[in-house]
Formats: sequence, structure tokens, C-alpha cells
Amino acid sequence: MLSLALAGKPNAGKSTFYTAATMADVDVANYPFTTIDANRGVTHVRTDCPCLERDERCGHEHCHDGKRYVPVELLDVAGLVPGAHEGKGLGNQFLDELTNADAILNVVDATGGTNAEGEPVEIGSHDPLEDIDFIEREMDLWLAGIIDRNWETVERQSRSPGFDMDDALTDLLTGFGATEHDVAACLRELDYPESPMAWEESHREALATLVRERTKPIVVVANKIDAAPEENVEALRSLDKPVIPATAQGELALRRGADAGAIDYDPGDSTFEVVGELPDDQRALLDALSDTMDEYGGTGVQQALDHAVYELLDHITAYPVQDASKWTDGQGNVLPDAHLLPRGSTPVDLAYAVHSDIGDGYLHAVDAKTSMEVSDSYELEEGDVIKIVSTAK
Repeated sequence: MLSLALAGKPNAGKSTFYTAATMADVDVANYPFTTIDANRGVTHVRTDCPCLERDERCGHEHCHDGKRYVPVELLDVAGLVPGAHEGKGLGNQFLDELTNADAILNVVDATGGTNAEGEPVEIGSHDPLEDIDFIEREMDLWLAGIIDRNWETVERQSRSPGFDMDDALTDLLTGFGATEHDVAACLRELDYPESPMAWEESHREALATLVRERTKPIVVVANKIDAAPEENVEALRSLDKPVIPATAQGELALRRGADAGAIDYDPGDSTFEVVGELPDDQRALLDALSDTMDEYGGTGVQQALDHAVYELLDHITAYPVQDASKWTDGQGNVLPDAHLLPRGSTPVDLAYAVHSDIGDGYLHAVDAKTSMEVSDSYELEEGDVIKIVSTAK
């Protein structure tokens, strides 16, 4: 399962985002380090279900009238403060937790109402752009520190015949989620000495930045956008990086209202409808939330998750079935499973995603939409429904 991690300073709204996205109970409070132990839960990204191409909806529990929700892991850990890479606050604990994340959602207080340490200040008195840069910098310095502490091993290996820089750095960075291909790509972009013994701190920091950018892509979540000064909104939206305006508190209110039957709303919708009786004060808050959603196309929570998976990580959703005509599994369930795969994946990759035995026994695949056999090298597209024929059952 893909893993997304929430990063940010304390009190930026990470735990509220996590609660809204997972509907799990966590501590939320207006002071730093509310979160001590990591919260790990399941959220979903949203896409169009292939059942929209059929006469009837599939009826899957994660399909809401053609809106398909595909599970991903979401991690919320303690907030970062300046100097986190040196262990300040709960920095090392947080940064270590990021190791297995595929992408990072940097939750920023767009109001500027919290300082660098996450303490409440007057709205607009802190520049949220500083929070974006500092999170990236702390991650880079943390990784650079890991590289630096293990560099003596690389220097020692370089004295051996047949030393290969790519292999040595791959061994060093595998724990951070970097592959051999990632390391090779980063080294191609880096101007560095041939001998590891000639490397300086600046070389290791540059390598850390390139590896982090490649293996831990970041989308900025401009949270509390409904209360942010206009100049903050303009500055955040003008950045040359992904920025998703969001109100995690608004999303949480909608999901709780939907669970209570008072609101008709699916995560990621740009609008909602009040279908139950609500007090006047709650209706007033929902009216204000509706205006925010009109301006930004939703609450931003689902949009941020979707952007991380489908844009930053460039994944597609594929649906394996056993019956190509009915799009069912062996028990007659329509479109029972949805798998997130990197763009460029093939039917063979999908077979292995289903089960290693299915992949080992792979024979061929059929496009259930066209009833035509597809080649083993066919690149799957978003929403493909594929029958896999394998010797394994």
C-alpha cells in the first residue's frame, strides 16, 4: 500500500487533517507536540470507477455512485521545529518515521497565526512561506547527516578494486527508499569528485537534497485557508511548486455531518447539501464553508491526497477481474479490487500486485473493456479493467 506522511511544524493542523482523512480518533489541541506517538491509519484517494461505463454501478463499498475510493496509508507524527535534524523537539523521531513514506504532505498554517515553533501568534504575523522552506531544509540536513555519518564506510570501500560509486551509495540510501535507479539519476545531476575522499560537506548536502526531492516528493497543503489573509493566499498560490488550499477543519465538519446523516457529501466533492435539521449557528458556519469551497473547488483535503498519488507519484488505478464480460471475481463481486501502480506498469506488474503466485504463473491478459488480449508490455492506463490468466488460482 502506498504511504503518505503529514509533515509540518506543530499546530499547523496535521492532526485535524489526519482525523478528517481517516476519521480516526486522535488528540487535537492548540499547543505544540499534541502528537507524541505516530498515528498510522488508512485514507483513500478518489478516482472515477470504471462502472460508470456500464449500465449499473458496481455496488462496491468504496464506490459511491461512480466515485471510487482507493486505500492508501496516512502517517501523522510529531511536528518539526527549527533544528529538528539535530534532535530538537521530537525531530529525530519524526524524521525517522518519514523513511518509508512515498510522498510528503507539508501542512502549512496559511493564516500566519503560529510562529516557527508552532506557538499561537497574531494572524498574519508569521510568513507561511518560511514554513515551507524550513521543512524541506530540515529533511535535507537530516539525510545529509545520515550520509555524513556513514561516509567513512564509502571511503573505505573506494580503496577496493572494482569500487562503484552508484553501488556504494545505493547500499547507503536504500533505507531511505532510494533505488539504484534513483541514485544513478541523482549522481547524473551532481558535479562531484571521483574519489569519495575528496567529497566535501557541500557535495553530501547536494546529494541529500537531490535524493529527497526524487524519493520524497512534497505537496504543500495551505491549511486554514478560510482564515488566511489575502496576501498570504496570493503568495502561496504563486509558488512554483504544488500548493493545495485547504480547510481540514471544514472537511472534518462535513465528514462528521455526513456520518450523522445531516449532510449529503462525499470526500472530494466541491459542494454539499444540508439534508437534516441543524442549529442556526451551525448553518452559518456551513454557509461560510460553502463559500470557501466555491472559491477553491472543495475543502482541499481530498484534493491534496489525490494530487500526491496521481500527480506527484504519477500512479494509475487498475482493476483485476476473473470474468472479463461481467467484470467480476470468482464470487461474482463486480470490480472487487483496485490497485495503484506506477504509470508505465504492465499486466505482468498488475499480476504481481495481486499476488506473487499469480505473477509467477502469468500467461496472458485480456482488456475487459474491449475483450481483446493485450501484450505483456502493454502500459496500463487509468481505469483499465484487466483479466489476468495465470496457472495459479
